[in-house]
Amino acid sequence: MSKRIDSHQHFWVFDPVRDSWIDETMQNIQRDFLPEDLQPILKENQFEGCVAVQASQSEEETHFLLDLASKNDFIKGVVGWIDLRNENIEERLQFFSNQKKLKGFRHVVQGEADDFMDGEEFRRGIKALKPFNYTYDILIFHRQLPAAVSLVKDFPNQKFVIDHIAKPDIKSGSIDSWKSGIEEIAKYDNVWCKISGMVTEADWKNWKAEDLKPYLDVIFENFSADKLMYGSDWPVLNVASDYNEVVKTLEDYISKLSVEDQNKIWFENANEFYEL
Repeated sequence: MSKRIDSHQHFWVFDPVRDSWIDETMQNIQRDFLPEDLQPILKENQFEGCVAVQASQSEEETHFLLDLASKNDFIKGVVGWIDLRNENIEERLQFFSNQKKLKGFRHVVQGEADDFMDGEEFRRGIKALKPFNYTYDILIFHRQLPAAVSLVKDFPNQKFVIDHIAKPDIKSGSIDSWKSGIEEIAKYDNVWCKISGMVTEADWKNWKAEDLKPYLDVIFENFSADKLMYGSDWPVLNVASDYNEVVKTLEDYISKLSVEDQNKIWFENANEFYEL
């Protein structure tokens, strides 16, 4: 068994106000999820570590994740939140720059207007990341792919990774506009993609592996095995599945690939992208 890293999961101490996105349809994740909950699951599935990704938009969140990472060796990296539109963005990045486990940042752009990434202040923030060698996770709905294409094209030296394959509407089976966006964004060398968050875009109660297959086919056709990495999106995945099932679904799908390519998807690409 080769090494494995989960490139995308979350921790939180549940707060119904701050975490209002976790609504009544998601009751089974309306509670705390902490390293002691995840570690045995990672072990069971032969993962040696993970990357903890922000779930709320505050610097407190970044400190919270870094604190957990400092106490738990298996948390290999943190993708935090910072106000990229802050005019003092360089100063804030400087402040965090001694935190070895802080690898990059993310903003919940899926909750913003479709032209959010075109904004001058946001782009100034993106420009500030490169000198500190920080990555940026692109969290969007599929309709925001054109804006993401424009962003990655304008910052060719910035490393980007698309979270949750840009959230296609797997439940309805619609694929065309998402597919053309993926075909476009995959042309850029500075873009990676996480195989994550798919089951929660499918029919939670009734999805099957074959529902995911057309979407996996598209990302594998467009991003080579050099640019794809596994992410569980734990604990959010629990609304539609469980950790073992999500791992098994990908294992089955990539079983026809070479061992070398499988290793890239499970470990090497995340390791290289985030410099873990």
